[in-house]
Amino acid sequence: MPKIPTTLPLSGLFAVYKPSGPPSMTIVNDIKPLIARSRLFVEAEKLKNANTSQKGKGGRYNKKYARDAVKIGQGGTLDPLADGVLVVGVGKGTKKLTDFLDCVKEYRTTCLLGCETDSYDSEGARVRLAPWKHVTREQVEASLEQFRGEIMQAPPIFSALKMDGKPLYDYARNGIPLPRPIEKRKVTVYSLDIVEWLGTDHDFRWPTKELTDDQKKAMEKALSSVAEDSTIKDEPEAEQDSSSTPVPTAFVLRMKVSGGTYVRSVVHDLAHVVGSAGHVVTLTRSRQGRYTLAPEEEDDRGCVPWEVFTKAAENPGEPDADGWVEWEREVMDRMEVVN
Repeated sequence: MPKIPTTLPLSGLFAVYKPSGPPSMTIVNDIKPLIARSRLFVEAEKLKNANTSQKGKGGRYNKKYARDAVKIGQGGTLDPLADGVLVVGVGKGTKKLTDFLDCVKEYRTTCLLGCETDSYDSEGARVRLAPWKHVTREQVEASLEQFRGEIMQAPPIFSALKMDGKPLYDYARNGIPLPRPIEKRKVTVYSLDIVEWLGTDHDFRWPTKELTDDQKKAMEKALSSVAEDSTIKDEPEAEQDSSSTPVPTAFVLRMKVSGGTYVRSVVHDLAHVVGSAGHVVTLTRSRQGRYTLAPEEEDDRGCVPWEVFTKAAENPGEPDADGWVEWEREVMDRMEVVN
């Protein structure tokens, strides 16, 4: 049973298990109306005033009230494709969210060989194809060592990272030559291992969306100023039957990394090292600092399942003897109070 707070309202931190699909801010915005009408986080007088004057049609609190009632934010964005640990801060807890940008994080990701995409994951468009049948588990395992420890890593050209005030993706999309090579950043990979070799026994396929010839030329032009060979061309399997849909090799990696590490770049660069191309098809953040999907250590804290909040949005349920509904109990059970 969660500990019953003696002083209200509270500020604090808790983690949500974000599902694959929605962006991180959608998760935060969907939680906000629940937070804004809970005595766990909002002063009783403010709630009382909201009940009498701030409700809109259907008895719902209007957006301005939900926005102003209490501060809420997240401590490290997960892209729509990714699922897993998303740390949420409420009230004074929002001031602690920067602590989670540079903390140690753990990920589990699936690499699909044979195809490179502009975003380095399955949400993007095909850039080029490359052979994959020659790649073995032993070859990949032997190549992992060069990605462990302190490494220099370049962000994808289709990232939002800015160069001279312009996002990198603007250069790539508009055929603007890069003024200089993309600056590599030092990151630390504490551990990196294959946890499952799927081979061709899986349902993953390459994206159907492809870069057009004009888009490829724009990307080539952007890279031409900083790369000796910026030509983008397919190198498909020599024995591939063009009439069939290929089932390329896939494998699952588990890694523990420092803040700022691009998991997609690890997968992209690893595929190059083994003489292929590759992109991310699943990505789970299993740990962010002390918040984790599977608590093991004494200080570890688990995540509130997303279904708890979606259920509460439809129907909060009946309060218990102390006046708390299910989602509030779930949060109290995992929350770290910030004074």
